[in-house]
Amino acid sequence: MLKMIHVYLMPGMSANSLIFEKIKFPQNFSLHYLEWIDPYIYESLEDYAKRFSKLIIHKNPVLIGVSFGGILVQEVSKIIKVSKLVIISSVKSNSELPTHMKFGKATKSYKLLPVKWLNDFESLISFVLGPKVKRRVELYRKYLSVRDENYLNWSIREMIEWKQSVPIKNIIHIHGSKDLILPPIFLKDYIELPLGDHAMILKRADWINNKVPEIIMED
Repeated sequence: MLKMIHVYLMPGMSANSLIFEKIKFPQNFSLHYLEWIDPYIYESLEDYAKRFSKLIIHKNPVLIGVSFGGILVQEVSKIIKVSKLVIISSVKSNSELPTHMKFGKATKSYKLLPVKWLNDFESLISFVLGPKVKRRVELYRKYLSVRDENYLNWSIREMIEWKQSVPIKNIIHIHGSKDLILPPIFLKDYIELPLGDHAMILKRADWINNKVPEIIMED
């Protein structure tokens, strides 16, 4: 009998766990879906990860995080022991963030971002999943339900101000070659999903379903 592997799945910024509805792993993988919890206004990502880690009840799980959720699971992996750490459409260090985010950190200009405009769903979906999905707004509306202004301010700040400068050892990074939100030109040491964009957890679930379990099972 195959050993059961517990896999925790963390969605990206503003997204809920429905983004994983097309993810189907083999029967020996038990999938657990995580959701964002409300951050405190001035809470650091590290402190948030400490609170969040209590939601993970199995020992040595696999953590999979998408986009900003990939950054969060990296912080959680510093608190609890994990068997595998997988990030999708994300970054492994602050040096992999795109130029405009680095500029925002240096100048603090992200603080001037009028978060209220993200209440306009077309703007939010373009900001979070990329401009290519904007023409199919209604299709993606159900996936982006975390739109509280405090959460958005917090998540944008903590992503741009992320302190991690050295990638975590043995992290598995899967990234699309057409990602416009986190362009692969800034990345190193990742597994490329050809023609995948920032919404590939939804659009390319077939590839992910075939490839990721194999990667997890590798020694």
